[in-house]
Amino acid sequence: MLNPPFKLAMPMMSGESAPPHEEAEPQGARIRLAQLDSHLHCSVVGTCLSTVELRKQMSRFVDVAGASDLDIHHDAVRLISHDSAVAKALHKTLDQRHDAVVRSFGRARDAAAIAALWDEALHRGEVPGAYWAVLTHRDTTAALRQKVFGDVHMLSHLVGAANRADIRRLVALERENADLRERLDRQQLRSRELVEEREEAVAQLRTQLQAAEAKAAFTEALRIDPDAQRARLEDAASATAQVALQTARRERAEHAAAAAESEIARLREDLEHVKEKVRLLSQELSAAEIQLRQTDGAETAQGRTLDRQLRAKRILYVGGRPSSTPAIRELVLRHGGEFQRHDGGLEDRKGLLASAISWADLVVFPVDCVDHDSVGNLKRQCARQSVAFMPLRSASVATFVAAFTGPAEGPQPTQHSMCRHR
Repeated sequence: MLNPPFKLAMPMMSGESAPPHEEAEPQGARIRLAQLDSHLHCSVVGTCLSTVELRKQMSRFVDVAGASDLDIHHDAVRLISHDSAVAKALHKTLDQRHDAVVRSFGRARDAAAIAALWDEALHRGEVPGAYWAVLTHRDTTAALRQKVFGDVHMLSHLVGAANRADIRRLVALERENADLRERLDRQQLRSRELVEEREEAVAQLRTQLQAAEAKAAFTEALRIDPDAQRARLEDAASATAQVALQTARRERAEHAAAAAESEIARLREDLEHVKEKVRLLSQELSAAEIQLRQTDGAETAQGRTLDRQLRAKRILYVGGRPSSTPAIRELVLRHGGEFQRHDGGLEDRKGLLASAISWADLVVFPVDCVDHDSVGNLKRQCARQSVAFMPLRSASVATFVAAFTGPAEGPQPTQHSMCRHR
């Protein structure tokens, strides 16, 4: 971008008073929201304010009854450039919400120090406050504003990328499910063939035994004839050999049938696991698709459920992926909740986990992105402090949304009966 993404404050001539819609800024003060370039207003409002806070502030200036979050967002972005009262009110709200971060960035005295603080906040996933602090810092250069704007823009694509990965896994599982069904059908067909062969062998053996008995009775009647006696003995020997042969074939058929039945049972168990996994992924995919539609402004039943489950709740997220944590944080904040993250001890100190748990109403952790020792320690800490916890199947945004909007109308955390002291 050739021009800086903000409006430079024009110096006033001697004796000239400040315009009625803007107050004169003291030397070294931060950039006002109205002074930023208008193309930054959309990302500031969408990233640094939750929909609940924005609706509350805009209700002072426009009629928000029946308006969607997207409509209110559009009104706020439009009025910042045209109504000084709206710009001042939103600027004040942003300063109050991100006061600690703004003061932390305020100690930086050059663009390099500001950039270093931004990179650190981006790595931790603490984007909203850092984004506001960088854009309004007097020592931020045009190039640095453009860089942080681009970083925030790219974060919006991470949710879509995570959903595409889930879709690919779902397609692979459906293909595996079809293969297992085909194998099961073949095994069942082979099992029926073995059973039929066994029944046929038993019938043949019964027929041969009856024939042998008839021959024995006939030779008994002719026992006085040596030739007939010899023939009878030979027939008996032949019948005995046939019985032994058929018995061996029958035993082999029974063993094969037992093995086939065992394989069928195993395949059925595998199929049930696959079906359950497909069901979970389908549920998570549906939740992610609904959540994406909600980010476009359309109010959905899922959005109302998330509002009901997350509003005024303090959520501690342990572990997870840096790529999806910012989107989960924004989801919780957008629905009126509070959010903190602890990586389980990779970079954050494990000693801080106990204090973070005491702050939370609910502890959430993905089982695929946190080590076993941290999980055990986490459960013990939650039991000691009587804080509910809820494991998630994966660290994806879709899994998080589905956990709070599933068939049971929200999460089913593990509760503890111990008394909690704060």
